[in-house]
Amino acid sequence: MNCARRQLLLLMGAAYCGWVQAQAGVRVIGVLGNSRDDPATQALVTAMEKLGWNEGRNVRYDCRPGSDDYERLGDVARALLAAKAEVIVVTAGVTAALAARRATETTPIFALGVADPVRFGLVRSLANPGANVTGIVATTPAWGKYLELAREALPRATRLALFANPANVGFDDYVAQNEVAAKALGLQLKVLRVAEEPQLDSAFDTLNRERVDVLVFGPDRIFIRHLGKLLKRAEEQQLPVVGPTRQAALAGALLSYSLDPREVYERSAALLDRILRGSRPADIAFEQPTRYLLVVNLEAARRLGIIVPSSLMLRADEVLR
Repeated sequence: MNCARRQLLLLMGAAYCGWVQAQAGVRVIGVLGNSRDDPATQALVTAMEKLGWNEGRNVRYDCRPGSDDYERLGDVARALLAAKAEVIVVTAGVTAALAARRATETTPIFALGVADPVRFGLVRSLANPGANVTGIVATTPAWGKYLELAREALPRATRLALFANPANVGFDDYVAQNEVAAKALGLQLKVLRVAEEPQLDSAFDTLNRERVDVLVFGPDRIFIRHLGKLLKRAEEQQLPVVGPTRQAALAGALLSYSLDPREVYERSAALLDRILRGSRPADIAFEQPTRYLLVVNLEAARRLGIIVPSSLMLRADEVLR
């Protein structure tokens, strides 16, 4: 073997070893509930980059949106474990986090935006989770807040529709709070159960027959996954919508009221950084963001022929024109 060939092989070997070492240094974050191109996933990736976790260099995101069926999310969690995810970020709510918790008691789980994890049995306390789970609590005002906003935006509204997923562990509480709020506001509330995509069409057919004045829905995965379809059907029926995420307003809802996504993802990244650097979820307290954003979509208001009251405009954190 001549000298030039030997040198070439040595260089190729060194390059291969470097590649192997680089691959070995890439940490794997599993995402249960969102696709990679989901705006929420991108927001998390961006926040992680600020802390030095750069996709493709030292971290990789294995994103598995799963199906509408909560009962199948445990299989998605197990698939992430089989793919060697070092931490599972659950973006599909407390029901999905419980499914992940049943799939593993050792791999860290980061529950991003879950409702009342203590009440629903995910952890023993927010300050001391004591398990392989920590995260961000989706602190919400009483669910009736969304009905109050709907009534303020549409003072003459008397009939409101509420979409709710009976497969969500928080279903009973969600419906009960909204029923109390509707009674206090003197509103008639029509609750429609939607647990899978085909039921969205049936629900809108019902709304078309019953002529409600406004539609409210919560942050359940089925409504987030099928947000485009939901808002398209609402627009076809000239039905104002109040949604639970800024993305809903950006996509066409009249109003949205939600935790400030910047605060949520910056704090999520900070906690994930600690986990990737060796901290145990059991020792990391859940955090509870408190800043809310009210977004008013004036383009949607014009399309629906609605004049948004000045009281809402003055309080809005963001106005889409």
